[in-house]
Amino acid sequence: MKKLWVALLGVAIVLCVYSVKAQGGTIIVYSCMEQFRNDRMQAELEKQFPDKEVIVMYVPTAKAAAKISVEKEQTDADIIIDMETAYMEKIKEQLAPSAQYSKLDYVDDAKTKDDRYVIWNRQAGSIIVNHSVLDKHDLPTPHTYEDLLDPAYQGLIAMPDPKSSGTGYFFLKNLVNVLGEEEAFAYIDRLADNIKQFSESGSGPVKLLVQGEIAIGLGLTFQGVSEYNEGNDLEMLTPEYGSPYSMTGAALIKGNENDEEVLEVYQYLINEYLVIDKEYDSPEQILKKQNNYIENYPKNIRYADMQGIEDLQEKERLLAKWKY
Repeated sequence: MKKLWVALLGVAIVLCVYSVKAQGGTIIVYSCMEQFRNDRMQAELEKQFPDKEVIVMYVPTAKAAAKISVEKEQTDADIIIDMETAYMEKIKEQLAPSAQYSKLDYVDDAKTKDDRYVIWNRQAGSIIVNHSVLDKHDLPTPHTYEDLLDPAYQGLIAMPDPKSSGTGYFFLKNLVNVLGEEEAFAYIDRLADNIKQFSESGSGPVKLLVQGEIAIGLGLTFQGVSEYNEGNDLEMLTPEYGSPYSMTGAALIKGNENDEEVLEVYQYLINEYLVIDKEYDSPEQILKKQNNYIENYPKNIRYADMQGIEDLQEKERLLAKWKY
């Protein structure tokens, strides 16, 4: 019964949004960001546009892409924020040309080849270690992928499952790019002997590290830094092949390019709020001039070879070989 009520509530919320949209005047932003980032963005939008009704709705990347792909220009979304570029490519026929509205100076690998979206975020990973757990087991700090194969770490490592986590996939894709497909999967087979859990979400390894259940996690750098700043004994280590990552984008849903109200909000988001998000919430570099006000964040990060990360067909092919 409880599940039924939750489902009905979800339907009611969606119908409410459609009703408001039908009346006009409401701007809907689909955001794939974490809730704390969405909350900050919602608050800033309310300050910036007190006379506009702008609603930020959290929708996971794959669900947002599927919904927009089916509904096309009839979707309730006006703007999409932080969708993985692989999915941006999938739905780009439903996006309006909008890159011309960007006034920011991007680093070379964050410049898009398509004018239908701009880069919003770089999600990057590290080998994250809990020194308290390592000390408890009298184990050294690993610094390379090869180090992680030491039997002494058995049951003390976690990695996100690439089938359900973009974080897990970018670790796998980097290994494929560097080692070659056959050797990369052979490496994963050996690593699996030491894995306590292939977590469903990208945040899973960091949660296990904080709980002291593992000593080593392949996870998102910014989450590790956040937990370190909360007093947890963590260290973020860049793998020998560089920090793996994926990019996300921001876009305008087709049909809104002539709506001055939506355009005003979109231009604020991609030119002003994007800078706030980089400075205070997700600071991996995408802009040539980019400040970082997050305490203890690693500097001069060397990024990995992520060629092909936006190719969904390649992703599906590689994940078909994943057996964990």
